[in-house]
Amino acid sequence: MAGGSQRVYRQRIKSTQSLKKMFRAQELIAASRIGRARARATSATPFAQAITRAVSAVATHGHVDHPMTEPRNDTNRVAVLVVASDRGMAGSYSAAIIRETERLLERLEREGKQPELYVAGRRAISYYRYRGRTLRGQWAYGSDSPNVEVANEIADALLTAHNASAQDGGVAELHVVYTQFVNMVTQRPRVVRMLPLEVVEGVVEHDEVEPLYDFEPSVEVVLDALLPRYVRSRLFSFLLEAAASELASRQRAMHTAVDNAEDLIRNYTRLANQARQADITQEISEIVSGADALAAAK
Repeated sequence: MAGGSQRVYRQRIKSTQSLKKMFRAQELIAASRIGRARARATSATPFAQAITRAVSAVATHGHVDHPMTEPRNDTNRVAVLVVASDRGMAGSYSAAIIRETERLLERLEREGKQPELYVAGRRAISYYRYRGRTLRGQWAYGSDSPNVEVANEIADALLTAHNASAQDGGVAELHVVYTQFVNMVTQRPRVVRMLPLEVVEGVVEHDEVEPLYDFEPSVEVVLDALLPRYVRSRLFSFLLEAAASELASRQRAMHTAVDNAEDLIRNYTRLANQARQADITQEISEIVSGADALAAAK
């Protein structure tokens, strides 16, 4: 029995060592990519902020009603884009996004709206498919290294839905659920309503003069040109932040998995040694008992 226990523990040690090597490899891969992902997210932020300020300036000072800045009343459909990961081994990264999405869907339904899902990332696609949810759009886009082409493809699909008539399945609002990268330890699920545009008045310092605006050829033409670029740039910025968050979550999760594997190996090694000692003790007892029996027979 003891010999069998030793074999079991040795097999467990061997399998856990194999898992530890895989976890370590995933941790190193994530660590090697996180720097570039953070740099891409940081470099995209100024452009997204600049175009957001430009759109806000036009919408604020243009004094014009535009389909992308005014709420629609002809439909209660709402587009919800979920930005998740293509792969696992990232701890609770995808689960946190899905939980935040479910809270958003419940809130929208309480408000009498009809959410329609657009999903980026295989993990979320599998989740909603398994539960029989209809997906109006889905993309497996290489979540840890997104490119501008797939961001434009997703943005164009959402813009098409927003610009469509109610009879053609148009949506009144566009919400995005993604993971905001705060730092290497903190990544926060976030919900952003992109359309209709929520305009916030710019803050002007007390010693500054608020600028005057003149739009050529017209406010409507400027908005028509700026708003699609605004959606594409903001969405690409969200994808880049989500990629950095995914890699940070994966590195942290794999580091924890390596530590846990090492703890298991130590425990299995201790149990294997105890089983070996029990084996030796049993063998010695059998030898002594046999010698005593032979001596008594004489």
